[in-house]
Amino acid sequence: MHIPDAYVSGQVNAATAVVSAVAVGLAAWRARRTLGERQAPLLGMTAAFVFAAQMLNFPIAGGTSGHFLGALLAAVLMGPLNALLVMTVVLVIQCLVFADGGLTALGSNIFNMGIIGGLAGYAIFSAVRRFLAQTRRGFMAATAVAAWASVVLASAACAVELAISGVVPLRGVLGAMVGVHALIGAGEAIITTAALSVVMAGRPDLVGAWQPAPVGASKEAQP
Repeated sequence: MHIPDAYVSGQVNAATAVVSAVAVGLAAWRARRTLGERQAPLLGMTAAFVFAAQMLNFPIAGGTSGHFLGALLAAVLMGPLNALLVMTVVLVIQCLVFADGGLTALGSNIFNMGIIGGLAGYAIFSAVRRFLAQTRRGFMAATAVAAWASVVLASAACAVELAISGVVPLRGVLGAMVGVHALIGAGEAIITTAALSVVMAGRPDLVGAWQPAPVGASKEAQP
C-alpha cells in the first residue's frame, strides 16, 4: 500500500500533504498537552511494534502478499490522534531509511494509512462497539471489524488517488485493490485482536479504549 515516487500526481500529493500536515500538527499539539509520563513511552513502544510488525509479510491469494498496518491497534491503545503520530513516525522512517514509499508521496501515505487507517478506523470501531455488548468479547469483535475496515478503506483511498492521477482507471484499480486488501484485512483483524488479547491479559489499563462496566453493575441495577 506504500505509494512510491511518481505514481501519484503532484496535485494529489500536495493536497494530501497539506491535510496530513494539519492533522499531524494537531495530534502533536494535543499530545504535548495530554501525554503523561506513562503514555509517552507507550507511544514509542507502540511505534516500535508497528514498525517491526510491518516488516513481516504474509502470503495471500494469487502469489501476492500483505503486511500488518497497525493503525487501528495504535488507535485502540492510545487514541486516534496518538495513533496518527505513531503511523507518521513509522512511515517517515520507512521512507527515509528503507525507501519504502516515496518521499514525494509521504503525505499521501500518511493520509491513507494514518488518517484513513487510524482516524476513520477508530470511528468505525466506536460506532460498531455501540451496537455490541459492552464486554470483552464485544470489544474484541468491534476491534476485529474496524481493523479489517481500516485496511480496506486505506486501500480504497490509494486506488482513488491513483485514478485521479491518471495512472489507472478507477473501475479497474478500485476492485483490484479492495479485493486483495479485503484478504489482507482478515490478517490485520487476527493480528490486532491477538495483540490486544495479550495486552489485556496482563495490563488492561494500557488499552485506552477499554472501559469495562464496573464490577457488580448489573446486580446493582436489579430491583
